[in-house]
Amino acid sequence: MTRVRFLRADGRVSEVDAPEGARLLDIAQADGQPLEGTCDGVMACATCHVIVDVADFGQLPVPSPEEEDMLDLVPDATRTSRLACQIRVPAGTLAVRVPG
Repeated sequence: MTRVRFLRADGRVSEVDAPEGARLLDIAQADGQPLEGTCDGVMACATCHVIVDVADFGQLPVPSPEEEDMLDLVPDATRTSRLACQIRVPAGTLAVRVPG
């Protein structure tokens, strides 16, 4: 199991256990996080944009060129921005910020 920590823009923090390899978007939605995932993971939108904690970013595979293209459309994207639909939960811990 992986411990996933969600930090919301309003300051609320939620921690949940998730099976390794689960899709982060599914974990976030099950926890009531405000991530739409409108395209259901086919990278036709960026409504599941999250910002991965710098300490955890290196444990994720690099984003695909298609994901990077979608992130280019996100106005508040950062160096550690990712689409939750493209993240498979790694072993250990993972902290992400959910932009407001």
